[in-house]
Amino acid sequence: MIVPFAELPSSSRVWIYPSNRIFSPDELSQITSALTTFIEGWTAHNQALEASFEIRYNRFIVIGLNQEKVPASGCSIDASVHFIQQLEKEFDLVLLDKLNVDFWQGSVLQHKSISDFKVMVKARSVVSSTKVFNHLVASKGEYEYSWEIEAHSSWHRRFF
Repeated sequence: MIVPFAELPSSSRVWIYPSNRIFSPDELSQITSALTTFIEGWTAHNQALEASFEIRYNRFIVIGLNQEKVPASGCSIDASVHFIQQLEKEFDLVLLDKLNVDFWQGSVLQHKSISDFKVMVKARSVVSSTKVFNHLVASKGEYEYSWEIEAHSSWHRRFF
């Protein structure tokens, strides 16, 4: 059962899928429609899951699940990953590669491999105060307050 993302409690589990590129307006519309359909039918042990999604910066798919009502099961999580894999194929995207770093360089959103990010750190084109995206956040509360943070406050600090 889909609910507005804002209505999910802070304790809700979140999964963030960063895209390797920005979605075109047509893709954004199609991806939004596909996400709505998926979440409306998402279940665990034949019980509807209270969930939602949002797409940030036309690049990040964020799925939220209120586990206080009905918790996710292994099969329901597998279903969500399979759905994301389908989006990757249909739109020629990379959404599941965790070996990339997303960050702001001025007003430009960057998506780089970890190795390229390390090179940028050495060259000082990325500094510890650079705003990075911490895709490891696990709850909606963490997502709201710790997703988009300075590198020195996240796991990225190990590169400085």
